[in-house]
Amino acid sequence: MKILQWLEDHLMEPLGRIAQNIYLQSIRDAFVIFALPVILTGALFLIIANPPTTINWGIISAWENAVAPIRAEILFPFNLTFGILSLTVAFGIGYSLGERRDIDSVMAGILSMLAFFMTAFPVTAIEAVPFGDILRYLGGQGLFVAIILGILTTELMRFFLKKGLTFEMPAGVPPYVMRTFRAMLPFMVILPLVWIAQWIVWANFGITIPQAVLEIFKPLVAASNSYPAAVAMIFLMMLLWSLGIHGMNVVSSVAYPFWLSQMAANVDAIEAGVEATGIVTEPFYHMFAHIGGSGATWGLVVFMLFSASKQLKQVGRTALIPTIFNINEPVIFGVPIVLNPIMFIPFILGPVVIVTINYILFATGILPPVVIQPPFTVPIFLGGFIATGGSVLAGLVQVMDAIIAALIYWPFFKRYEKTLVEQEKADKAGDALQPA
Repeated sequence: MKILQWLEDHLMEPLGRIAQNIYLQSIRDAFVIFALPVILTGALFLIIANPPTTINWGIISAWENAVAPIRAEILFPFNLTFGILSLTVAFGIGYSLGERRDIDSVMAGILSMLAFFMTAFPVTAIEAVPFGDILRYLGGQGLFVAIILGILTTELMRFFLKKGLTFEMPAGVPPYVMRTFRAMLPFMVILPLVWIAQWIVWANFGITIPQAVLEIFKPLVAASNSYPAAVAMIFLMMLLWSLGIHGMNVVSSVAYPFWLSQMAANVDAIEAGVEATGIVTEPFYHMFAHIGGSGATWGLVVFMLFSASKQLKQVGRTALIPTIFNINEPVIFGVPIVLNPIMFIPFILGPVVIVTINYILFATGILPPVVIQPPFTVPIFLGGFIATGGSVLAGLVQVMDAIIAALIYWPFFKRYEKTLVEQEKADKAGDALQPA
């Protein structure tokens, strides 16, 4: 088809380059490798402190009665882990980018983390600053500054090292001492520069750098939480996958800070007793749109298990276990869906439809807000239950999403199955005519 060729020629290459950008890769690594363990650890305590009281079971009531008097103490690890989220991201970006730039990644991570840490505090008598007031900026509300400083400080450190602007030690000095002195000058220059910038912002505006940047980025965060943004992102993810590019990786490398900011804002809102309005988060896609993997292919796998086509039946058997854990590369490349003009239509249409339905459910308050980011491998029902802090309805919505996507796949699946069955019969007849 001409449209596939046009997309191949004009879309795949530039988006492929975006996906390979070292800054976006470093940001993605910082969230997935460094921040995710912090999020999951804190989320355990959030779940313990907030039993699913919508379930009218005796054991749930007993659980609620047990945790109610000590809820603040149980939430202590959660508040601290989520409260240093941006600090973790700053280190992760410095470390990951340092690895790619072939400089001391640990030192780059520490420098990025310290530089960001310095921006979270007002330039005043530090003993008079309540640490609890700072946590929100070390957490989700400081993400943009953490990302910016993670990149800038690491690149500045690389500049110093590349130009030889370091304290070099004579031969024979132990490697760990050499490592310390090589990093000393970048630390002694970059950290004071960050301090001066923070002082200027504080002296002139009475706010810290994270507060200032948050005000600047507020319109973008709000726009990323809109229905058009939600649909545009899922459409782009599925379109890229249908061309053989990992769509989630490309889109998340740009959108992840916005998604995580929405989720952090939800947590802050719930703690403050006000309405949480963040809808478009990472779990909004991974838990509620990628049912069985990108493209919501759970139902498709079930269809293939009973297919009249030998090829599709074998793909279904191979893909079943990975699909349970939302891994569906065997489906995407085995059916295949990539560059398949029949199958990529429901592959795009299904997720767009269920994202629309889910957005309405979250926007109207029928579904509670997402407050936890489970690993994308958490199976259907459990993922929605955990992501919303214990909503059974959210788990049932995941099941509903899988059914809706399956119904969309059905006519296209049957049309493609018919084509394959005819091809398999023709191949078998051809083999029978071959001389022995």
